[in-house]
This record gives sequence, C-alpha cells and structure tokens, in this order.
Amino acid sequence: KGGSSKGSKPDAEGTSSESKSTTKVKGAMSINVRHILCEKFSKSEEAMQRLKNGEKFDAVAREMSEDKAKSGGSLGWQTKGNLDPAFEKVAFELPASSVDKPTYERVKTGFGYHIIMVEGRK
Repeated sequence: KGGSSKGSKPDAEGTSSESKSTTKVKGAMSINVRHILCEKFSKSEEAMQRLKNGEKFDAVAREMSEDKAKSGGSLGWQTKGNLDPAFEKVAFELPASSVDKPTYERVKTGFGYHIIMVEGRK
C-alpha cells in the first residue's frame, strides 16, 4: 500500500531552489573578468581576508595570483564557452563591480582556487 509517492512529480514550472530572482543578474554573453588564482586553499583564504580588509582586488591579484595574469588578475573580455565550466558558472552570475569595492566569489577548478570578480557585462 505504499505505492503513492506524493510530491515527487516533476515541477511543471521548472522552478528550483536555486532560482534567486531577487539577486539574479541580467544575462550576459560576455564579461570583463579578473581573478586571483591560488594553488592552495590556505593561500586563497589569505587573499580573501585581504579583500575583506578593504585592499583593492587588482593589488591583491598582482601580489598573490599564481598565474600569468600580471595586470591585476585581468583576463579581459571573455565569452560564454571559453572558460572552465565551474569558473564560468560563477563568473557569469556575479554582478559587475569595481576593484575598489569588488563583489567576488571563490571557486575551485583543476587549476586551483579562483577568486573571481567581474568588471563589466554585455
């Protein structure tokens, strides 16, 4: 008699717990993105703390990023499909902000831990 499974039918609306309509940024096809890449989680924690303390994103990137993005972590304009999928998912959801007051997010990829900020969207 336990055959009826209430509440397990697929939602016709397609809504999910992930949809944050209040904080959702408008879709973009390309973003002007900066990142700080750290191989170790502990180093990314240190970079995050420096950002929380009010240091400029580009200054922290120049000192701490372990990649070839020498110009303050700038990766320039990137289009969808050109970035690591995990990086891209986070980056395209971030609102545009400035290096002085960055809105950033950390994501782990095969390259290490990226702290990402977006300067422009189009």
